Amino acid sequence: MKKIIEVKNLTKEYKQVKAVDNLSFTVNEGEILGLLGPNGSGKTTTINCILSLLEFQKGHIKIFGSEMTPDAYDLKRQIGVVFQEVAIFNELTVYDNLDYFCGLYISDKKTRESYIEDAINLVGLEKYKKFYPKQLSGGLLRRLNIACGIAHKPKLIFLDEPTVAVDPQSRNNILEGIEKLRDGGATIVYTTHYMEEVEILCDRIIILDKGRILAEGSSDELKELASIDEKITVEVKNITDKVLDIIRKFKNVDEVTLNMNTLTVTYKKGKNNLEELIECFKSNKIKYDKITTEKPTLNDVFLNLTGKGLRD
Repeated sequence: MKKIIEVKNLTKEYKQVKAVDNLSFTVNEGEILGLLGPNGSGKTTTINCILSLLEFQKGHIKIFGSEMTPDAYDLKRQIGVVFQEVAIFNELTVYDNLDYFCGLYISDKKTRESYIEDAINLVGLEKYKKFYPKQLSGGLLRRLNIACGIAHKPKLIFLDEPTVAVDPQSRNNILEGIEKLRDGGATIVYTTHYMEEVEILCDRIIILDKGRILAEGSSDELKELASIDEKITVEVKNITDKVLDIIRKFKNVDEVTLNMNTLTVTYKKGKNNLEELIECFKSNKIKYDKITTEKPTLNDVFLNLTGKGLRD
């Protein structure tokens, strides 16, 4: 497959701290790559280096087969960037904001008008062309922010947390729009903390921490890396610490947690886990309800690889 981004041995240091540590990966044409990692993992630094917004100590970066440099304007014209912070002009209407940002790349008026209409339709802002940003909800502002970043029809798009703090309807609209961009031929690098979005959208996922790749692959491939094989969740009413200790000593148990009346038991490889747990409840006269069992999720893999400790 044609490589749109090639990052090789990228290293970026801040006062003897390696934000990015000998990082190498590629992004293929027409795919959505999910870039995941906890706070401070190096995601934003990596993207800023790729865009030549930051200088780095070592490594090489190519985009569309050419070396990326701060003055590579021929490459930058083909890139769209949507950062987490909304970056629009409050003094301009929705249409005029799009006209300004698209006009940075497209000088022909008729072509620009066509591109703006496509962007408006993509994010569902047809009814809001004459509105000012202060008249828009948070979800509509996010959609306008995305439209401004992609109005010039870039071949490569960076989306950084585009659905933060939006309602479910706006989130669905944004995710559908991103899929349409990919179906239209764009290559997309997507960062988010919402694991369900990654599973829905991304063809391939990279999990970063401390500037290094911990894992890479499709959602299903990454789930195979989990140290647990099954997670059972049960609503319990009268469980005691003694019974919890008994469950913790089961051969295949990896972790036992109790949150209010919700018991979660994660298991390593094994069979008949649910049968063993129910038998324990019965023999100890524990009342239970609403049992669910599931395979490890992408979120389980993420926490397993990066740890459960809080990050700054």
